Amino acid sequence: MLGNAAAAMRREKTMKRCIVSGLAAVLMGIGLIAAAPPAGAGCQYGGPVISKCDGPIQPDGSWERCVVTHNLVANGASSFFVPERTCNVMGPGGFDPHIDG
Repeated sequence: MLGNAAAAMRREKTMKRCIVSGLAAVLMGIGLIAAAPPAGAGCQYGGPVISKCDGPIQPDGSWERCVVTHNLVANGASSFFVPERTCNVMGPGGFDPHIDG
């Protein structure tokens, strides 16, 4: 009978450690998700056709803007879209302001 009590205490201690470890893992995951930047930070999406993303602002006030468009390529009886990426340096005081997330 004494052996059963000792085994029960070991199982209880092991169960508590598992619960605490699991809770710690969940809390760490929540912390990482909360600290992550929002999805699409610095980007504007125009549906399936176009998207614009701005890089970080440099000390001189300029930044890089990349625009992705999809070009339709006809290939015999089938056609498909090919993404085309164009990046340019933008400056302060231009017509397009920086896209902030």
